[in-house]
Amino acid sequence: MTIKPLIILPDPLLRQVSQPIERVDAAIRTLAEDMLETMYEAPGIGLAAIQVGIARRMLVIDISKEGDEREPLVFINPEIVRSSDERSVYEEGCLSIPDYYAEVERPAAITVKSLDREGREQLTEADGLLATCLQHEIDHLNGVLFIDHISRLKREMVIKKFTKASKSKL
Repeated sequence: MTIKPLIILPDPLLRQVSQPIERVDAAIRTLAEDMLETMYEAPGIGLAAIQVGIARRMLVIDISKEGDEREPLVFINPEIVRSSDERSVYEEGCLSIPDYYAEVERPAAITVKSLDREGREQLTEADGLLATCLQHEIDHLNGVLFIDHISRLKREMVIKKFTKASKSKL
């Protein structure tokens, strides 16, 4: 397994829409394992393939508590098929926007249709943190960042800060 470098804002790759995965094969399963290792190392609770530079529709999540047994989840070609009218607010962060957090309002419960790492269709009913995390990661697959859900002023400040930081590393 390989820990992959994370793509960080303002990299334009983060705004790219990811392409569907046609076949779940050994290479896709290896990518899922690499993504999980990368996420655990970061550390984070979710990671979309685009965040490691691969524009494919796959994400991994593990919302288990620190110290508990890991519960890795893999979602290939995830699609939200139902969203509740009820809303919830969580403070979100992102491995591609390190050390920045903001409250984001999203549907409180969702149903996601996807494939598992064996290529079998799965339907996942999610609420709470899992629902928020799934929506956050699926947004990534569509080129959307959590800062797109906050005020324009705050978003512009964050983008400016990360753009300046990336220029100073050159």
